[in-house]
Amino acid sequence: MGKAMVTARDNRLFVEAVIYRYRTGIPWRDLPARFGDFRVVHTRFSRWARHGVWLHVFAILGADADNEYAMLDSTIVRAHQHSAGAPKKRRASHRAQ
Repeated sequence: MGKAMVTARDNRLFVEAVIYRYRTGIPWRDLPARFGDFRVVHTRFSRWARHGVWLHVFAILGADADNEYAMLDSTIVRAHQHSAGAPKKRRASHRAQ
């Protein structure tokens, strides 16, 4: 008793807040207000970590053979610094005489 009811929407927003925090690398205190009070989010994150919830979540996601939940971003996909953009037009180096 004494615990507030948590809805699926609350859970989703909480998980999105945690993902946002780790993807951006910001401190908890800089979490955008749309996720709620950062202290509440951090407390819940710490509670889940203490109780092994995150280990359980990652074990389940890791066992998913089709990798439906894989996320790629620019920290994973690397390209040469000159690879972006359209091909350059060739300029004639010698003019016909």
